[in-house]
Amino acid sequence: MVALVRTVAYLGLEARSVEVQCQIAPGLPRFSVVGLPDKAVNESKERVHAALAAMGLSLPPKRITINLSPADLPKEGSHYDLPIALALLGAMGVTDAEQLADFFAVGELALDGRIVGSPGVLLAALHAGGQDAGLICPAIQGSEAAWASGVPVVPAPNLTSLLNHLKGTQQLARPQPGEAESPGFGPDLKQVKGQEVAKRALEIAAAGGHNLLMIGPPGAGKSLLASCLPGILPPLSPAEALEVSMVSSVAGLLEEGRISRTRPFRSPHHSASMAALTGGGLKVKPGEVSLAHLGVLFLDELPEFQRAALDSLRQPLETGVVDVARANAHVTFPARVQLVAAMNPCRCGHLGDPALACSRAPRCAADYQSKVSGPLLDRIDLHVDVDPVSAADLSLPPPAEGSAEVAARVGAARAIQLDRMAGTGKRSNAELDGDMLERHATPDDPGRKLLLQAAEAMRLSARGYTRMLRVARTIADLAGSEGVGRIHVAEALSYRRTAPRS
Repeated sequence: MVALVRTVAYLGLEARSVEVQCQIAPGLPRFSVVGLPDKAVNESKERVHAALAAMGLSLPPKRITINLSPADLPKEGSHYDLPIALALLGAMGVTDAEQLADFFAVGELALDGRIVGSPGVLLAALHAGGQDAGLICPAIQGSEAAWASGVPVVPAPNLTSLLNHLKGTQQLARPQPGEAESPGFGPDLKQVKGQEVAKRALEIAAAGGHNLLMIGPPGAGKSLLASCLPGILPPLSPAEALEVSMVSSVAGLLEEGRISRTRPFRSPHHSASMAALTGGGLKVKPGEVSLAHLGVLFLDELPEFQRAALDSLRQPLETGVVDVARANAHVTFPARVQLVAAMNPCRCGHLGDPALACSRAPRCAADYQSKVSGPLLDRIDLHVDVDPVSAADLSLPPPAEGSAEVAARVGAARAIQLDRMAGTGKRSNAELDGDMLERHATPDDPGRKLLLQAAEAMRLSARGYTRMLRVARTIADLAGSEGVGRIHVAEALSYRRTAPRS
């Protein structure tokens, strides 16, 4: 007899069906797993054996073969424990194998028979719903799976209660979706004294989803400005929150099934490797650029990052996805992020202050800034100088306008953009291209003339020219203007600088 149980394999944010086949045949006692299992899947034999022993069951002294089909698809992760155990129990006649045909199963087994959590349960639930099936998962992740509406979810704390539920002698409660966290807020812009130009650039970046680079001496407030950005961004829509939560689920970061409406804010240390930023590793996991999907990726001390790691962000910033290619897998993760970067003007940080600057100025500034490649800088829409704040500015009372007032203007501008792009799958001006860019961001005649003159004088690339149009469109949206005028183009150009050659 061959018992069948369905589970899933994760490839990025895609879940693929895997059939767990169990055969118990006469022969020398042996328990083998085939079908390209990795070490974690191979070790499931020991966990399943111990979990069954904890229930008082022993394996039959026969040849037990577990096949994970399709056999040419690599199988990674501990979530295969539960489907392997259920297939084995079905082949032993302990449970009804036909009843299990209506479910997918995921979960890791503890040695005492408990079913513990594993990454990717939300993806598995969504995939099960697409196959008109239910999902058997760990009880601790039942609230996460319940976000897939309409999918029958069986949250099992251990194997014994799951078997009793399947036999009808015990009823496991249907889980409720985890709490949807209210949007959280970071520091208020009222804490930032002075820096009016930088705050204006931050507002434009938030309104259009543009990338931003802040250059200034230590202590000027660059990190504080960046941490204020989530507080002025609009909250995630329900569809966006589910999209972000899918990435968190695959990474194993979705705690207690809670889905947040706050946009992600990721701030990796400058020692982060290329795999940490873009994803990868032995078992491919999403990197920081994917964990910040639909949110903010903040890179402080930009030139201190490895140049190869920074350059690996070029393609995700342009396309909104990151492709991780490995010998045994090709995985795609979403990466529609807003890059906010901060850096000192030179290694000592005091280029503009002759009293504090080092003896190598200004040559040290050229050497330091050249660590960031020109093509990456060309992908950053807004470049702003953050000047040091004087003691006189710090002694002033807080500014009257804070994050709430700026967030209201940003929300209004984003609403205009959503109406403009309805049905296109795009969300902000930073994604405008092709016919939509020509139709909505082409400036009037004075604005076009100014842009052409500036493009020639600043030697803007085609990408830089396009990004200037997008920024000008955002500035016009903040002003409530239907068209893009010369004043909007002029302000957009004031935030642009010629990228140094790499």
